[in-house]
Amino acid sequence: MTIKKILEEMINQGGSDLHMKAGLPPVVRVDGKLRHLSMERPMPKDLEEIANQILTPSQKERFTKTREVDFAFGVSGLARFRANFYVQRGSIAMVFRHVPVNIKNIDELQLPPVLKDLSLIPRGLIFVTGTVGSGKSTTLTAMVNEINKTTHKHIITVEDPIEFLHHDEKSIINQREIGSDTSSFHEALRHILRQDPDVILIGEIRDALTMEIALMAADTGHLVLSTLHTVDATQTINRVISFFPPHQHQEIRYLLAATLQSVVAQRLIPLQEGKGRVPAVEVMIVTSTIREYIIDPDKTPLISQAIREGVSSHGMQSFDQSLMKLLSGGFISMEEALKSSSNPHEFSLRLKG
Repeated sequence: MTIKKILEEMINQGGSDLHMKAGLPPVVRVDGKLRHLSMERPMPKDLEEIANQILTPSQKERFTKTREVDFAFGVSGLARFRANFYVQRGSIAMVFRHVPVNIKNIDELQLPPVLKDLSLIPRGLIFVTGTVGSGKSTTLTAMVNEINKTTHKHIITVEDPIEFLHHDEKSIINQREIGSDTSSFHEALRHILRQDPDVILIGEIRDALTMEIALMAADTGHLVLSTLHTVDATQTINRVISFFPPHQHQEIRYLLAATLQSVVAQRLIPLQEGKGRVPAVEVMIVTSTIREYIIDPDKTPLISQAIREGVSSHGMQSFDQSLMKLLSGGFISMEEALKSSSNPHEFSLRLKG
């Protein structure tokens, strides 16, 4: 059993993820749905052999100690992959995610054109949010690519692990990986302002210390891009504040109102013809009104209304407005639009006029 052959089959079928465990044929996720490959079932010793082939000595040591390891690797002539190895019921299990070698731009990903303008903002904080597998990393990569191709900036990324590989164009890009290049997000960020960055990409914010440094970097004149596992802009505001103790909440609201530029939240929706997915995207751009709503906790729930009203004047859009465009353009079905909408009843009423 060779892992390259299995990864090739996953890519041939258009899969985004590959799952492997002892006693079960390899399983791929295609357009969000799992399906079995017609291949032999790996035994525990097969998975151990695959692990020995792929893991570096330091990764093997970490896996032996913690029983799980995250990393990224490339297969010559095929693609790049993000992987997680873990142990279940005493044997190794694996998940591989396909990371395309070629970076798609904002237009190719069918993302809102306003993301090009957001990419070129000189300072502030931008969050790209969504559930696991919603394409957050791909969108952030497209935004970094836009900066790289159009401006002369120094971009530093801190990722766990590095997924997409960037090449210097007009900008200089330095990519740092947790574990091999630095010990942790907050350790890397503690020194990052001395490395003369213009743009800082934080792969994921997981704790209050990392969030605090991200807010400080944005407040001192840098553009900071990062992700959160939140489903919309309002939840993102509340999640940022929840990182901190209650006595700091109002202070953080003021700091967030001063530094936040935008929240881009997305979901991937199956295309109507049945092959592939398209992003439905909520875009919040921080205006003076939304700044006021961030500061006042009683007004924070009004953010969703401000997004809906800011379409023509500021280029914002809600999830349901995005879904309506995709539906009217024939990209997605009525069933998928209703299933993915924030308020199916209200969405249905809007369709009826």
